[in-house]
Amino acid sequence: MMIGYARVSTDEQNPALQFDALDHAGCKRIFTDYASGARLSRPSLDEALALVKCGDTLVVWKLDRLGRSLSHLITLISELEKRGVAFRSLSEAIDTGTAGGRLLFHVMGALAEFERALISERTRAGMAAAKTRGAALGRPRKLSSAQVSEARRSLMRSRRSVGDIASKLLVSRSTLRRAVVRSLKKKG
Repeated sequence: MMIGYARVSTDEQNPALQFDALDHAGCKRIFTDYASGARLSRPSLDEALALVKCGDTLVVWKLDRLGRSLSHLITLISELEKRGVAFRSLSEAIDTGTAGGRLLFHVMGALAEFERALISERTRAGMAAAKTRGAALGRPRKLSSAQVSEARRSLMRSRRSVGDIASKLLVSRSTLRRAVVRSLKKKG
């Protein structure tokens, strides 16, 4: 059985074009979500994925109607493939029920993996270059070294609690504790 899935981003958009294409392709049932593709929860997609079984085909009008990103698409389609469910995108002419469609899908997957590796390499190279230039990486510290030193002295000399000192410095108790422990480790 062919199961269709349509998605539009807002209630104001009309999925009629997708319905017509999915109906013309022979879909017996069409599930529709009125939600952004970036949303994790898409109830109609979840329902369609739960319904399809081995030998069925999940059909979309366009790839971007199904997944949030290429990696998300590949994960979804791989899961379908493991269950014996074919996938078909009408606009891109991808059909994993055919040898050519499976090849195209695997090439897309390899390209996505290659892209992730390139991004990771560039990120690491950029961080290394910034570090050699002396740039501080990561999130800026909430407390200056002077504030941490003063907090340490207050904790050791007075009867003030960690909560009182943290409140005065406008940070949480855990932030203050981490900063004090970090400063103690630096001192040896």
